[in-house]
Amino acid sequence: MDINKNGAQPSGKGPSDWFTGTVRIDPLFAANEARRAAAGSVTFEPGARTAWHTHPRGQTLIVTAGLGRVQREGGQVEEVRPGDVVWFEPGERHWHGASPTTAMTHIAIHEHLDGKVVDWMEHVTDDQYQGR
Repeated sequence: MDINKNGAQPSGKGPSDWFTGTVRIDPLFAANEARRAAAGSVTFEPGARTAWHTHPRGQTLIVTAGLGRVQREGGQVEEVRPGDVVWFEPGERHWHGASPTTAMTHIAIHEHLDGKVVDWMEHVTDDQYQGR
């Protein structure tokens, strides 16, 4: 058994190469020899969002607070709320973040494949974020 105590790991700022706006990342657990998955709690301030990206083994998001937006390439911008669970397929190009007026927090869970969890791409434009 392993207990990760709340506050034992410092919060981090989402890097501007991967995020637009103000984003805080709170690590929850890391992958290890027995566990391929890692997770973090990510808080997006209003208007903040990820860049386009993919995950080699997919990604699960569990929305825990606020109002968010998610989009897979070629799909509509969708609203998400607390309790919603979003699954992105392995290699599916997507982004996620807060609504323009309300912050959003989600737990992001992803698995490692050969030591890699994500491939970051270009930033989401304002028009893409607005669904235009």
